[in-house]
Amino acid sequence: MYLEIITPDKKVFEGEVESAIFPGSEGSFQILNDHAPLISALGKGPVTYRNKSGEHTLSVDGGVVEVLKNKITVLAESASA
Repeated sequence: MYLEIITPDKKVFEGEVESAIFPGSEGSFQILNDHAPLISALGKGPVTYRNKSGEHTLSVDGGVVEVLKNKITVLAESASA
């Protein structure tokens, strides 16, 4: 899967990932390869993704995530490591 995390200021991350966990507005959820199409609001909390170099976490202050054809796009209000 391809993950792209964008804030109004910059592109925080882009690259291939094996899985990603997001802080949904109603609770956390995980995205794996071949996930069904999805659009969801994000709450404040950690975004954790796993790629070939290991597990990485950053914090977002809300936003929106879209999943479509193994591409995950996150539009975050702000993000920090």
